[in-house]
Amino acid sequence: MEQIKIGTCIPGTKAKEWLPHMVKAGFETVSLNFHMSLENTDLKELAKEVKEILGDSGVRVSCLGYYCNALQYEEHKKTLEYCIDSARLFGAGTVTTFAGALEGKPVEEAIPVFGKVFGDLAKRAEDNQVKIGFENCPMGGSWNQPTCNIGFNPKAWEMMFNEVTSDNIGLEWEPAHQMSQLIDPIPQLKQWIKKVVHVHGKDSSVDWDLVRRYGVFGGVKFAYDRTPGFGDTNWRDILSILHMGGYNGDICVEGYHDPIYNGDWEMTAQLHSLNYLKWCRGGDFVPNPWDK
Repeated sequence: MEQIKIGTCIPGTKAKEWLPHMVKAGFETVSLNFHMSLENTDLKELAKEVKEILGDSGVRVSCLGYYCNALQYEEHKKTLEYCIDSARLFGAGTVTTFAGALEGKPVEEAIPVFGKVFGDLAKRAEDNQVKIGFENCPMGGSWNQPTCNIGFNPKAWEMMFNEVTSDNIGLEWEPAHQMSQLIDPIPQLKQWIKKVVHVHGKDSSVDWDLVRRYGVFGGVKFAYDRTPGFGDTNWRDILSILHMGGYNGDICVEGYHDPIYNGDWEMTAQLHSLNYLKWCRGGDFVPNPWDK
């Protein structure tokens, strides 16, 4: 068995500045992420600089993230193609993104466009020997009025993966985005494990008292994103399901969302999460003395 590694997410534009600190802190992998724009980043040059920083540390870039709406904006699709073509320069086997949307139109109306756009992109990913992972974040949208990502709900996943049957597309899964929809993440992960290509380390705390008092349409925030180790999810169960399902990737802590441990306390929270997730996986490998 190969142990699941614990990494962290870093904005691509901050890679040169933040990466040395994350390596020193003990993170085992890193995900480099961009949101809607690469901000004029030359990926070939960045890959060269990142490799120099990582050196012989053993830390690797597990995925290159570009979160965009390729269904609606042609420039987003072209940039996503650029990321797919460039991922291997970083040593990354996965490109993560949103599934896109036709803004303000129901999920069903976007599925044919999804089939055309990601049918092409899945072929490109296969040619580049990488996989595409869709983050399961609603991005403030709903089924009938999505914003930039239809891939936030298992009903949509069924439609998406029936439309594009390629093995080179899957889920960038995390429990927090499901808990905010009052979906139990544990049985969901058991069902969808074979489509998981990357995992975000982000949790949630659900205030069930508020749900019982106000429901989910009362304008009351009832779920808060948490750094793993502070939320409601049993990550020992998650790691067990990942192992039993044959997942051989990593878990990247997606920080910067915790309502308590943020700002000056951000790194404190991320290091707690790193140590907590290592504990949940059983600690570091220790060889059997009787096998010597």
